Amino acid sequence: MSVDGEVRHLKTEADEPGWEVDPDDDWGLAVIATVGRQLKLRREAAGQRAAEFGEALGYGEDMVYKIEAGKRIPRPEYLDMADEVLGAGGLLAAMKEDVEKVRYPKKVRDLADLEAKAVELLSYGSHALHGLLQTAEFARALLMTRRPTPPEEQLEKALTARMARKAIFERSPGPELSFVLEETTLRRPVGGKMVQRKQLARLLEVSQLRNVEIQVMPMDRWDHPGTGGRIQVLKFGDGTAFGRMDDEFNGRPVHDPRQLRILELRYGIIRAEALTARESKAFIEQLLGET
Repeated sequence: MSVDGEVRHLKTEADEPGWEVDPDDDWGLAVIATVGRQLKLRREAAGQRAAEFGEALGYGEDMVYKIEAGKRIPRPEYLDMADEVLGAGGLLAAMKEDVEKVRYPKKVRDLADLEAKAVELLSYGSHALHGLLQTAEFARALLMTRRPTPPEEQLEKALTARMARKAIFERSPGPELSFVLEETTLRRPVGGKMVQRKQLARLLEVSQLRNVEIQVMPMDRWDHPGTGGRIQVLKFGDGTAFGRMDDEFNGRPVHDPRQLRILELRYGIIRAEALTARESKAFIEQLLGET
């Protein structure tokens, strides 16, 4: 297609990797099918052919058909432009929130939903920083260590989902967040020295929040009940809770109060063995200065 004598490139699937629909995500499939159907009905009601509509948005005709058929996830800006071109009065643009969620893997989306409802989070990590604490550069470097190496579009999808979970820090009132980090995870130069420095600085920044407490477990303290792996407990406003530990209950999520008591008992001992929040902040500052 040309504009004023210049060839205009219309976007194709190759231009926007990572926006494919997960065939195993029933809810996601239903959302995208509904959005696609609404787009098609409004386009046809406006008397626009797919090629004409796509050109107005900067997309190829094939992409328009695939989005309308529920085979591709429309980007937020696609819905914004479609809303304007079709005169939908904001109805198409309003679908962006649900559409954005569909892009995240179901497992990550479920975890993000739980975190969004939690009033308290307890987290001990034995070998990696909690995803909520990671910078984008640190998270990307970690994801790239996976084998087999994930395709770029899959990596970007996982990274986007992980970063989106940070919305928990913007909630008001915010939940009480407690993290115990192993010293070795802070010393490991994931992604290189510059990435490590930025990550340490991020930890110091987050630790300033009134509802966040970060503690460091020194490497010489080995006789605590966290040697079996990570522990996580999420508590909700209605008194219910969700928890898991790598070497307990087959690593499966638990909700039973008796099982949760075991996780909280272990976490309490771990916190008591770790440096205090003030000592931990000083430790991270010293490590940052040495890095």
